[in-house]
Amino acid sequence: MNPSRDVAVIGGGAAGLMCAMEAGKRGRSVVVVEHGPRICRKVLISGGGRCNFTNLQTRPENFLSANPHFAKSALARYRPEDFLRMVERHAIPYHEKTLGQLFCDRSAADIVGMLERECAVAGVRIETTCEVSNVTRNGRFELHTARGAIEAESLVVATGGLSIPKTGATPFGYRLAEQFGLKVVPCRPALVPLTFSRADREKYGELAGVSALVTAETAGTVFREKMLFTHRGLSGPAILQASSYWGPESEIAIDLLPGVDLAALLRERREAGDRSEARTIVSRFLPRRLADRWFEIHNGSRPAAMLSDREVDAISAGFHRWTVKPAGTEGYEKAEVTAGGVDTAELSSKTFEAKQVPGLYFVGEVVDVTGHLGGFNFQWAWASGYSAGQYV
Repeated sequence: MNPSRDVAVIGGGAAGLMCAMEAGKRGRSVVVVEHGPRICRKVLISGGGRCNFTNLQTRPENFLSANPHFAKSALARYRPEDFLRMVERHAIPYHEKTLGQLFCDRSAADIVGMLERECAVAGVRIETTCEVSNVTRNGRFELHTARGAIEAESLVVATGGLSIPKTGATPFGYRLAEQFGLKVVPCRPALVPLTFSRADREKYGELAGVSALVTAETAGTVFREKMLFTHRGLSGPAILQASSYWGPESEIAIDLLPGVDLAALLRERREAGDRSEARTIVSRFLPRRLADRWFEIHNGSRPAAMLSDREVDAISAGFHRWTVKPAGTEGYEKAEVTAGGVDTAELSSKTFEAKQVPGLYFVGEVVDVTGHLGGFNFQWAWASGYSAGQYV
């Protein structure tokens, strides 16, 4: 291994490889150092193994950060269409699911293979099973690795977050930022299932496996997607999205019947003398198990014809604004991404270089930018990696 390079990239994931190939195209000598036995382990398991590699509807509003404006520059310079052109050039079959989400037809391995080939053409060397123990700087950066020292003029940190530890996630990137005097926004699991309190688990735990289309609101942000009951709490896209905005001691307001005016419907059935029970009417819109359990918990069900206005209002409010106070999250083991990270105030939004440490760059999930569910975090990896790759 040549111990001297123009650019060293720590982390062989999506953002790191994107940055490496772009720097290589500019004639820079680049080495990617990956501590695990293979690159892109998180890419390979993403999207159920088919990699939701981008989203055609990507906008800055799809990202959460202490500075909501930071991501705009990179997202404008490298769009989903740009990555899609590379996918099509490599003849990788793909399909669009709902809401602009693009997936591989075959396997996420197609995306990984594409990145490997692009790096090879750009002259990028990739070293796996090569852990970096520490980094020093004396004019040039020196990486002390399991295979000896590597020197580089520029250092790119693309170490990812703390989510899914089985893929090799570590806090090394955050520690490195702090070593060089950069601030780190406190990290937390994001896009993660939420857990019930003991009382709510006793009430709703038997509904595990039941799903419904809902709206979930927390911290003024609303998502309308599917929700799934689990043995321990709530999951599904709506809850995963809301979890990125949820904080301890906060509540989530869930509308179990979005688009249905339940109060008007129950009054209409009452005026028609309908002897059907309220839970039977509700089960036309919700899974029967959920409707039955809801009425069991809330004093049972009565025929629509016998409901008072107060009862109608109470039933409607219960379904349209079910307020849940989660006990916590399922943690990094089940989180798709990590919220928080290297403070964007420390970085150039154009180059991703640390303002106070020339030659030091941070890209991808290690930075305090977190995308919504649905391919947005991959687009952030491509865009941030591409942007830094033009300057390292």
